[in-house]
Amino acid sequence: MRTVGIIAEYNPFHNGHAYQIAEAKRITGADRCVVVMSGDFVQRGIPAVMDKYLRAQSALENGADLVLELPVCYAVGSAEYFASGAVALLDKLGVVDALCFGSECGDIETLSLLARELLAETPAFKSALRQRMKEGLTYPQARNQALCATAPHLTGALSVLQSPNNILGLEYLKALMRRHSRIQPYTLRRRGSGYHAADLEPSYSSALAIRESIRECGHIRHVKEQIPSSVYAAMEASFGRTFPIFPDDFSALLSYKLLLEQEQGYRAYLDVDQAFSDRLLGMLSSCESFSAFCDRLKTKNMTYTRVSRNLLHILLNIYRRDVDTYRREDYIYYARMLGFKKEKEPLLSSVKEHSEVPLLSKLADADRLIVSADGRKMLAADIRAAQIYSLPIQQKFGGAPPCEYSRQIVVM
Repeated sequence: MRTVGIIAEYNPFHNGHAYQIAEAKRITGADRCVVVMSGDFVQRGIPAVMDKYLRAQSALENGADLVLELPVCYAVGSAEYFASGAVALLDKLGVVDALCFGSECGDIETLSLLARELLAETPAFKSALRQRMKEGLTYPQARNQALCATAPHLTGALSVLQSPNNILGLEYLKALMRRHSRIQPYTLRRRGSGYHAADLEPSYSSALAIRESIRECGHIRHVKEQIPSSVYAAMEASFGRTFPIFPDDFSALLSYKLLLEQEQGYRAYLDVDQAFSDRLLGMLSSCESFSAFCDRLKTKNMTYTRVSRNLLHILLNIYRRDVDTYRREDYIYYARMLGFKKEKEPLLSSVKEHSEVPLLSKLADADRLIVSADGRKMLAADIRAAQIYSLPIQQKFGGAPPCEYSRQIVVM
């Protein structure tokens, strides 16, 4: 039996995701699919439009066999953190044979060549990178120019670094190489509109376009053709009850957290440097909404997405020192299940037999299964993030917020 891994957010799950799962199984010859999925907050630095259990259900209904939660410290991290945490989780399961990811170029050899060069980080490259960062370029711009200067033989391939899924794919490959993992990488060319495309297409629209359509129209009818029928049914059932959730639903929570900690500043949080902390303090009075604040804080060398991620790090209490510890201790302490297919229970047995980390299906078992204090701290952060996500649901739709301790994993 072969098992393919997929790293995803499914924000929300759409036709392109169903295509990827089916194709991933086909090109890798896999019988089983394990998905590592972001929880209630995602890598773009925003809350997920639907909660993690609904999104896990969507995946299981459309080809996934086991869905695991990516710890929040990686789910809302940079591409490197996101990829390193997710790859470590798949690798530690001990049963994953292949990793399949989408990319704009669809060429695993070109991506692997670039990944090896970036992983090498020669002294010349690091010097060129530092110089261009000092000149005020964003990290992606500085990296591209540094590669042009120090690896001219790669000039023809550098256009690959302009596309978001290619960049994330490179980080997956670097993480696999860094771990000397036995997992074999595969890539699928992305179909339909691009990752950043905000307009709906006939059948393969981006998740961004689907979210924007829901936000602007106030209903889901316009996206019916973009998502599998089972996902649409789940959206209908939860619309106006727990879904949809958008960044500005967290505006008041963010303002409160920033005001609460203004005396000590925000330097202790992941990716927040002194300059960004100072700029935040100088603009606290203009924090009208989450999205408007991101717009005001972005600069020519700090993108909107990076600003948004930094604000989430503050809101969710993701400290630099904690993430540094997790990385030193090899990233992952547990594999938390969000859902699985009963017919694939042998997969669970195989994971339990071969995994380096415990498979966690109930929070009640955490203290027994997770022996590391740092592992328990990581899980506590995941639980806290879910509780914070539930607060705007209560405010926006009414009713008691769902309790993470009483939520049952999805079994299909």
